[in-house]
Amino acid sequence: MAVDKARVEAAVAEILAAIGEDPGRAGLESTPRRVAEAYCEFFAGIGTDPLDHLTDTVAVGEHTGELVLLRNLVFRSICEHHLLPFHGIAHLAYLPGERVVGLGRLPAVLETLAARPQMQERLTEEIADALQTGLDPQGVLVVLDAVHGCVSARGPRQTGSSTVTLASRGVLTDPIARAEIMALIGAGA
Repeated sequence: MAVDKARVEAAVAEILAAIGEDPGRAGLESTPRRVAEAYCEFFAGIGTDPLDHLTDTVAVGEHTGELVLLRNLVFRSICEHHLLPFHGIAHLAYLPGERVVGLGRLPAVLETLAARPQMQERLTEEIADALQTGLDPQGVLVVLDAVHGCVSARGPRQTGSSTVTLASRGVLTDPIARAEIMALIGAGA
């Protein structure tokens, strides 16, 4: 589903009027259009199936037994509670079963799921579920570390804080297996 730019523009103009601003004044006259264009980008993942990025797998035969870890993937999303951005770093790991996928496909899954109104907790789980379903690996581990606009710019205004969420599937639910991967993630920091 495409973002209805005309409706977003009208809504932004109304918000500007509702806060006591003149949407037609210099400096604000193009704001509704700019916000609508930004929303097209921010919410491009709505209606897109992240599993589409995992269809072109390569069979590796028997279990490889070796971990695939992509560290420090930059992402951004919009918090569904306040429509403020959150952004951070994602670490995606999977222990292949009989199939692997091109490394560029993992960030595509992340981007698709992040480009929706989100909660970080759910985003972490959705990424793990997509990787588990799309690759049928022995295990999955997803770690997101993000800074939230709703925490840093309003309310508690904690500008130095971040939120870390973790989701694991399969054999990577084991604390010892997770600890080794967490050490590898930390080694890249």
